[in-house]
Amino acid sequence: MRLKILGSAAGGGFPQWNCNYRLSRAARAGDGGVQPRLQSSLAASAGDDRGWVLFNASPDIRQQISDTPELQPAADAPLRSTPIRAVVLTNADVDHLAGLLSLRERQAFHLYATARVLDVLAENPIFRVLDPAYVRRLPVTLDRPFAVEGPDGATGLTAELFAVPGKVALFLETGAAAADFEADPEDTVGVRITDAGGRSAFYVPGCARVDPALLHRIEDGDALLFDGTVFTDREMAEAGVGEKTGRRMGHLPIADEDGSLQALASAGIARRVFVHINNTNPILDQRSPERRVVEEAGWEVAFDGMEIAL
Repeated sequence: MRLKILGSAAGGGFPQWNCNYRLSRAARAGDGGVQPRLQSSLAASAGDDRGWVLFNASPDIRQQISDTPELQPAADAPLRSTPIRAVVLTNADVDHLAGLLSLRERQAFHLYATARVLDVLAENPIFRVLDPAYVRRLPVTLDRPFAVEGPDGATGLTAELFAVPGKVALFLETGAAAADFEADPEDTVGVRITDAGGRSAFYVPGCARVDPALLHRIEDGDALLFDGTVFTDREMAEAGVGEKTGRRMGHLPIADEDGSLQALASAGIARRVFVHINNTNPILDQRSPERRVVEEAGWEVAFDGMEIAL
């Protein structure tokens, strides 16, 4: 199985268009230790030329495809074609589904998500640009592995969606939903991706808490790509760019007490990678003490174009 990180940043990318924090300034200045990143997305392939599956469709998807030759039409392919066979959504956040609007040119692929997330798409008329004659929307039941297929058959990958502590998408935070972060288990999910040889990776770009169920679930995985949005819970406030904490946004901090470094320290999984990294997170600077902390704990920091072969 091949995994390719298409985008390793949180919503807004890095540098975010209107962010003037020191890390964004360094990235714009071309500081080699602070690498720009597109918004969170992952591509996976069984490695046998049966095409690719996207996990989340970020607003940067056109650029991500342009940067990834494997996702472009082959030289001998039809005039309208793509090796992208399917898209799997982990939630209804704008940075995970807005890219669907760039896949509207009557190109066939399958779209998988929980019924809750598919309802969000159905209720927003702009997503009607995804012609149902070409894009089949397939509801997924949690905790039931399914063969990921494209319009022309199997991709060679199996996926399983499972609930993780999280919250409703920001634009759906109205009324009671604004206060109840874990009202529906289908709002935020992780994905187990497995190939025919039994190798598996867990993709969890959003998670508010590591509970015993999640810790048990990931024990037998070969790789974990996990929410690395913020280093500390109050990071954004301390940076002066916002008042929300990481947990308020549905993201577990890395280094605080009960943060991901501590909560996942005992997990029996060999390769660990932080993804979905916010523009205020100091691990974006390769020379920072915070970056050294996560690397010494056995974690990698994702970058755009990073490939993981299992």
